[in-house]
Amino acid sequence: MNKRLVLTASLALVAAFFFGAAWAHAWQGTQTQAAQKQVGAGDVPPAENRGDLRQQTFEIVWRTVKEKHFDPAMGGVDWDRAHETYAPRVAAVKSDRELYPLLQEMLGLLRQSHFNIIPPESLTPDDQNEPSGGGVGIDLRLVGGAAMITRVEPDSSASRAGLRPGFLIKQVGDRPVEEIIAAFAKSAERAEIKNIHMTRSVLAATGGEPGAPVKIVYMDDKNRPRETTLTREKLKGELSPRFGNFPPQYTEFETKRIANGAGYIGYIRFNIFTSPVIEKLKAAISGFGDADGMIFDLRGNPGGIGGIATAIAGRICDEQGSLGVMKMRSSELKFAFFPQENRYAGPVAVLIDGMSASTSEVFSGGVQEIGRAVIVGERSAGAALPSYIQKLPTGALFQFAVADFKTPKGVLIEGRGVIPDIEARYDRASLLAGRDAQLEAAVKQIRKSRGKAPLK
Repeated sequence: MNKRLVLTASLALVAAFFFGAAWAHAWQGTQTQAAQKQVGAGDVPPAENRGDLRQQTFEIVWRTVKEKHFDPAMGGVDWDRAHETYAPRVAAVKSDRELYPLLQEMLGLLRQSHFNIIPPESLTPDDQNEPSGGGVGIDLRLVGGAAMITRVEPDSSASRAGLRPGFLIKQVGDRPVEEIIAAFAKSAERAEIKNIHMTRSVLAATGGEPGAPVKIVYMDDKNRPRETTLTREKLKGELSPRFGNFPPQYTEFETKRIANGAGYIGYIRFNIFTSPVIEKLKAAISGFGDADGMIFDLRGNPGGIGGIATAIAGRICDEQGSLGVMKMRSSELKFAFFPQENRYAGPVAVLIDGMSASTSEVFSGGVQEIGRAVIVGERSAGAALPSYIQKLPTGALFQFAVADFKTPKGVLIEGRGVIPDIEARYDRASLLAGRDAQLEAAVKQIRKSRGKAPLK
């Protein structure tokens, strides 16, 4: 098959190779603006017909899974029984707000990733150039039940207020963190997927309309309770173009040179696989051609356009190969890559954690198995199912998996994740000291590889 056709097929089929996204942030962070943020609101029938519309939406979601799930047996889930259980509950709801969690609950019975309902209020209106969501400039992880700050954006509201990595967030607004994450306690979803939902729910609570204040109660470096009020600010980064029903996403891209004796190690971090990163990746990899090593930081990256993973592989591999295979009900597609110009031949490390999902797992799992990179960090989410996104009658979007994905050696990533070659966990003491223990472990691996023949 023509190389261009292979890549085009990959881009089209896995446009939604993506789990746990910015829309999850917006869903809970912009609830008060729901009425003003309806996607395609002009296409939605009057309020008196909403009951029929909700019933249609339920039937579409149920039947789509029934007809298009890559496993006709659905992993042993009695999907007809699910219809009998949830149809009367859907008939009883009084609003779309009640409908969407109910549909998500039903999809949770599958215990698989990439089955999501994305409410209209979390999306970018078609007639609006940019979403209005904002944040305070932090990233966090749930560690031992605590919401620990892992990164603070320079010159952000959080940074100016003195928040630092290692601080523990206890309350957002009037809601304790325990209350925010409690909604997922009874979910039938896997623990790893629950963790993604819970983490993003806490982040979502910190977000909202730019300019709006939000109270944060936290524990500082000496475990003293503190309170501050932060001002939400417009999200940083470049807004990606809409890709079919895949909504625009704020895309962050960061590169830097890490000192390594007389040389340096190239570092690349991006928060999502969207089209704006393609040219930036090409330029960064070419610019690091003389580096002692290269680190791709995919921690927290939920995935995105699957074809970008093969594009990166083509710039760090000398031989044609595959990152794995996606298998649908009646066909399959290889994630083939082909060597490109200005390839990087030195040691490569990839950083992942429990919030790395989808395309992040396709890339890291693939380059690990072909021996091209060492994987450092924590086991990834195990959420790697190719999916489509379609619009529902109520205006919400429905993401549903259409295939499974296996690595080059036939390992199913879904439910397992990518297991690091070198395990390195988030360390509060290191974060409080201004150090990144996981990044340090990746740098150590690069240094150990110096002088060795590059891997294929």
